[in-house]
Amino acid sequence: MSLTALKVKNAKAGRHCDGRGLYLDVQPSGSRSWLFRIQFQGVRRDFGLGSVRDVCLADARIAAAEMRRKVRSGGDPAADRRSARRSVPSFESAARACYETLKAGWKDSRQGIWIASFERHVFPMIGSKPVDTVDALVVRDVLEPIWLTVPDTANKVLQRINAVLDFAHIKGWISKEVSLRSVRKGLPRQNNTGSHYAAMPYQDVPAFLQAIAAMPPTLGRDALQLTVYTAVRSNETRFAVWSEFDLEKGVWSIPAERMKMKVAHAIPLSKPALALLRRMHDDRMDDDELLFSPNGVKPISDMTMSKVLRDMKVENVTVHGFRSAFTDWSSEMTDFPKEVADKALAHKIPDRVEAAYRRTDFFEKRRKLMQAWADYLATPAEPKTKSA
Repeated sequence: MSLTALKVKNAKAGRHCDGRGLYLDVQPSGSRSWLFRIQFQGVRRDFGLGSVRDVCLADARIAAAEMRRKVRSGGDPAADRRSARRSVPSFESAARACYETLKAGWKDSRQGIWIASFERHVFPMIGSKPVDTVDALVVRDVLEPIWLTVPDTANKVLQRINAVLDFAHIKGWISKEVSLRSVRKGLPRQNNTGSHYAAMPYQDVPAFLQAIAAMPPTLGRDALQLTVYTAVRSNETRFAVWSEFDLEKGVWSIPAERMKMKVAHAIPLSKPALALLRRMHDDRMDDDELLFSPNGVKPISDMTMSKVLRDMKVENVTVHGFRSAFTDWSSEMTDFPKEVADKALAHKIPDRVEAAYRRTDFFEKRRKLMQAWADYLATPAEPKTKSA
């Protein structure tokens, strides 16, 4: 007997025939889907027609009738499906195509961060899925592991996935726009901690840096050491070129266009920072090449320094957080005025009147501060005593 809507709803586990090769397949879990069976060139073939949630009985019959018509006319339904699948790229292919199209209008720093967030958090989970199968439920599952641990990154990844799906719709890979408005409703509420970066306590930084220095040098380790010694932002390290450094005077001069606040920043280099740079300087090919690059032209990715932390099993710490550790150390362990530390970090002065009258950059005081920081980082770690 043919199926009815009521029978489809109440059918128990098993395979239920509707006639002419169409079956309702009910799993023990309760999931229900359509199956179409047909003989093609003497071979029995089964084709899934979708879930009952998405395809009603009438539509399943229409799909089965269309397949029968194709077979009668000599067509191969399996070949047609393979061709259709090939025409829709994977999510990773769509994301990279979107990236290549949009990146021309971005700053260099944003380019690396944008695609790196996909490579770390998205591609391992859904990179191989056809882009037209990525919906709000799939995106929720991608974001769940990082939603509370790195909320700022999770929100940016959500925005970037939405951009990829919009791009895929414009390209014709997805038949209709995908709304991700419901994704947040399927995830716990995030705490409002957006602007703070996870930082290592300043007391732990010396032992950490000394452990890195004892290892064989790599681009990531050298870049992280220079970043910690100078308390700069990671992008300021990643895009540094040799022409910015005067090793004789011990100064790193970063031009305004590379600074977040678009103000040129001169950094006094401490003795260990200079020692690191002089070791690297002998291997350079040209003064205009990048310090931290596999080929002198393309910078290391934003995740290269973060990988050093992961490889050393350092959790809940970001590269940017070392600036916070520097700030805490300066406040707790030194008598240097706050404005000197702020200038060392190239912070913007929030008060316009104060900014207008503050003409000095405290360079000589900052040189003493950065050397004091380096001396602190060289402090021998205290041996841990066993508790009684």
